[in-house]
Amino acid sequence: MENSCVRLSALLKGKYILLNLEEDNKKKLIGKLVDLMARSRKLKDKKAFLHLILKREKLGSTGIGNGVAIPHAKSTQVKDFIMAFAKHEKGMDFGALDGEKTYLFFILASPESNVGGHLKILADISRLVKDKFIVDRLKLAKDKKEILRIIATYED
Repeated sequence: MENSCVRLSALLKGKYILLNLEEDNKKKLIGKLVDLMARSRKLKDKKAFLHLILKREKLGSTGIGNGVAIPHAKSTQVKDFIMAFAKHEKGMDFGALDGEKTYLFFILASPESNVGGHLKILADISRLVKDKFIVDRLKLAKDKKEILRIIATYED
């Protein structure tokens, strides 16, 4: 996938969206998201990727604040970009930079060889969730189609 043509709305599919996360710890939550991503068959080794993303999380929380976390990793275990999204209704302590609960989770898996694409997608997600109005709309979204519509509208 070329750096210039990576769009969040093209990358995120309804089958990679969870609306009712209830996990109350980081490891279980990330495990559930990696399981979801593994359905894509773009992860060569799910356990190795889970280990890598948890290792990345130990370096510093990917809870960026404003109720959002973006766990991510580049790996040789990833064939092509995969992104999943999940929503936690009650919010959970994800070690966010602002100390607040995290409600929205974007998880990104990238091929190790495509650093530029990885950074562009992270920047696009960061720009999306910088807008409190969009974050509030995503928190209130009732179904997967609405999540996808909010993201596509932002990109347009």
